[in-house]
Amino acid sequence: MKKQTTPATIAMIGGALLLASGAQASAGGHWGYAGHNGPEHWGSLSAEFEMCAKGKNQSPIDIAGAIEAELAPISFSYGTSGLDVVNNGHTIKASYAAGSSITVDGHTYNLLQVHWHTPSENTINGKHFPMEAHFVHGDKDGNLAVVSVMYEEGAANEAIAPVWDNMPVKEGDKAADAGVTVNAGAMLPANRDYYRFNGSLTTPPCTEGVLWMVMKTPVEASREQINKFHATFHVDTNRPVQPVNARAVLK
Repeated sequence: MKKQTTPATIAMIGGALLLASGAQASAGGHWGYAGHNGPEHWGSLSAEFEMCAKGKNQSPIDIAGAIEAELAPISFSYGTSGLDVVNNGHTIKASYAAGSSITVDGHTYNLLQVHWHTPSENTINGKHFPMEAHFVHGDKDGNLAVVSVMYEEGAANEAIAPVWDNMPVKEGDKAADAGVTVNAGAMLPANRDYYRFNGSLTTPPCTEGVLWMVMKTPVEASREQINKFHATFHVDTNRPVQPVNARAVLK
């Protein structure tokens, strides 16, 4: 599981493919969620994206038939962070200040950012949820761990309101306000039981060796909140589920 992932790869997570120069990939490497740049074509858009087509441990997946494993609890140590949000053309990404982390089996990963997809990327027993959040973490060696939270339609979600109230609507636009704080801990469900599997980034370059932990219990968001996110990008921003292959999905 401890496959080395470089800091440059960490910067790619959540749909923001940033090369060392800070520029996006060449014209052949531009990707999206529809048409000739859609998920079914990612692996052929650039040599750097070949894992999107060739990988055997790709994410997202349909979580079904999970194996009982008495997983150790995830220890969450999340503080608040000042608002630092960007629309990168593929998602809304809220970068997180240093100091928040999770510990899994004695191993600590620092919270880097939170971003969202509509509808959900992972499914549970074949069911899509209207929205999914990915809490992206990295350790000191660049290994990645993602905590996923599903949303179902219901009451307005106050925890995501600071992001939604300041959501940039145009690609490249940012919102940063030291007077506004984001609380990642409040975005989690009260029940922290989860599914666990090895996977990949869900966006190019689809790098594998990512530890995935999907919360079993969804949280609520209002129809207006879900629709506002989807309308910002005008398309579904979820990669289709990938074959599980020989992986074990634990619960």
